[in-house]
Amino acid sequence: MSLKFAYWVPNVSGGLVISNIPQKTGWSFEANSRYAQLAEAAGFEYALLQTRFIASYGAENQLEAITLASALATVTTKLKLIAAVLPGLWHPGTIAKAITTIDQISGGRAAVNIVSGWFKGEFHGFGEPWLDHNERYRRSEEFIRVLKQLWTEEQTNFSGDFYRIRSAPHKPKPEVLPPVFQGGNSAAAREMAAKVSDWYFMNGNTIDGFRAQIEEVSRLAAAQNRKLSFGANAFVIVRDTEEEARQVLRDIIHHADPEAVEGFRSQVQFAGKASPEREGMWANSNFDDLVQYNDGFKTGLIGTAEQVADRIIELKKIGVDLILTGFLHYDEDIRAFGEQVIPLVREKEAALFSASAT
Repeated sequence: MSLKFAYWVPNVSGGLVISNIPQKTGWSFEANSRYAQLAEAAGFEYALLQTRFIASYGAENQLEAITLASALATVTTKLKLIAAVLPGLWHPGTIAKAITTIDQISGGRAAVNIVSGWFKGEFHGFGEPWLDHNERYRRSEEFIRVLKQLWTEEQTNFSGDFYRIRSAPHKPKPEVLPPVFQGGNSAAAREMAAKVSDWYFMNGNTIDGFRAQIEEVSRLAAAQNRKLSFGANAFVIVRDTEEEARQVLRDIIHHADPEAVEGFRSQVQFAGKASPEREGMWANSNFDDLVQYNDGFKTGLIGTAEQVADRIIELKKIGVDLILTGFLHYDEDIRAFGEQVIPLVREKEAALFSASAT
């Protein structure tokens, strides 16, 4: 399978880094319509819309993911739109209907990313209960099971600890069954992915770190007679020379917003310590890593187009199926990635295929 490329939709203000460095990245519908069309033309297959309702780590303004995905469906023709949702703030029946509606609008290009939740302030702010770590993942598992039943069965009956569905019809059905994505680094997250999800998103990491995650989650899925696909997060900086790219990274970190970064660190450490193993997705992240809030610098897609393409091929070799990208200046960086990096990756993939066939 050819590698897939996705990008983070900047539907929250502040871009994809917690830094005061000047960024040519907007969060409005107009800006995101432009980015979606640029990405589609550049060879991206997926766009991931973030879920955020209350400001955190400097993201003061937010556009809701499902609503924006529906709007972006009308200005694109090929891009698959992954809307992130929070169980606990949504009911699965509502989400099943909303994602089906996007599927109908887009001609089968809807997908969903289930976010079990690390930001306690959102739940408390809206007066919703904050569950213990593993309970949040148990709720998410039930949420996904309900979604899939509503999308595939004539009537859904479900009796769980969090949801009760009684002879509920769901029409129309999606034209294309929406794939279910999720992230999370805890044991509970990995076990949930193995049981019910189609894609497992991984925070930025080293090659060895990604390999270990892929091997573990694949083993867990095999025990359930299932297979998953894997996505790796990466913040991309492509410049004419490696030194230019590294200097951009140094500038981003130099202009980091310390208060926002430390606020983010405290929230994610609190969430991680709630897991039985006492660590979560950001357990091994230092200050510099947290400036890109999904550890995107760690993945190493920083350098010339050739260097970045080579690194992407290394990720493909260990089982990564999708690269989830973020950028500093969305207009120019998306275009440059499509013109300079994706064609190189396709050439290198073809060479790999030819070598394996001989």
